Amino acid sequence: MASKAFGIDFGTSTIKICKKGQGIVLDERNIIAIADRKTVIASGNEAYDMYEKAPANINVTYPVRSGVIADVANMMALLNHFMFRISGSKRPGTADYIVATPTDITEVERRSFYDLIASSNLKVGKIKIVEKPIADAVGAGLDVMTAKGVMVVDIGADTTEVSILSLGGIVLSKLIPIGGNRLDESIKSIVKKKYNLYIGDKTAENIKKQLACALPTVEGQVKVYGRDVVTGLPKVMEVSSDNVYEAISEYLFNIIDAIRIILERTPPEISSDIIDSGIYITGGSAKIFALDELLHKETDLKINICPDSSNTVVNGLKRIMEDNKLASLADALRPKTLVN
Repeated sequence: MASKAFGIDFGTSTIKICKKGQGIVLDERNIIAIADRKTVIASGNEAYDMYEKAPANINVTYPVRSGVIADVANMMALLNHFMFRISGSKRPGTADYIVATPTDITEVERRSFYDLIASSNLKVGKIKIVEKPIADAVGAGLDVMTAKGVMVVDIGADTTEVSILSLGGIVLSKLIPIGGNRLDESIKSIVKKKYNLYIGDKTAENIKKQLACALPTVEGQVKVYGRDVVTGLPKVMEVSSDNVYEAISEYLFNIIDAIRIILERTPPEISSDIIDSGIYITGGSAKIFALDELLHKETDLKINICPDSSNTVVNGLKRIMEDNKLASLADALRPKTLVN
């Protein structure tokens, strides 16, 4: 990589950017607020403060869905804004870019990440792509270049990716549409059903962070503000951890099913490696209390919750940029050739 390089993790809920030699320089919500369909009035955490509170003329939206770019124009506006902010409001100088992408996506979706950076207002050198499970494993401190197989489960906002890695590549991978956002939606539904209370996405996420437990062993309550389904008036209630467990347990077992499917297809020699080292869990929802106990109970394998689970991908990009021995993990995409 060049002396000046940036690594970007375009997450569904957050965008993280690291700079070669400096580490993470940006960690913000991947969200943008647009007034009257044309004027960008806020981005990142500032736009997230407006989420579910904005008037009709202000659209607050996430440009990334299920790990892929769903709104190219808004994502480009966000990228330009963030990069200019990192560079102190000046146009960033020429730099290389390395981007993490999910494995189980189409070539068109993968190329959209390349095209987004190539078409931006940035001065771009080389653009390279790293598959997220590889960046995850590198960021977790695992040696992916040897023949020893490792298993990584990344529980993100919209998706969970279960992968087996060996010799710097992906042996098996499965992407399922279950993540933290699905858990939030389920919590919203059960609060409406059990308490006759409408709550927003932010409130559901807060409930998850405080009460979510993978096993029905923790008791607790949290005060929740919302709108009464019957009267339509504001209301405050206490939501219990039992109901939160009921809301999320089905989805946790769906993730376990995906892990089992991958384990059943894993070559025997790699299976022996996984028995020795266990399964590595990353992503924001890896922090769910007692998740390691549930996974161990269901798989009978050692479970390793990565310490900085939310940042393993971007930390992996940083290591790949700075360590020449890992440079081969990043693939360069070439611009499309125009045929007359």
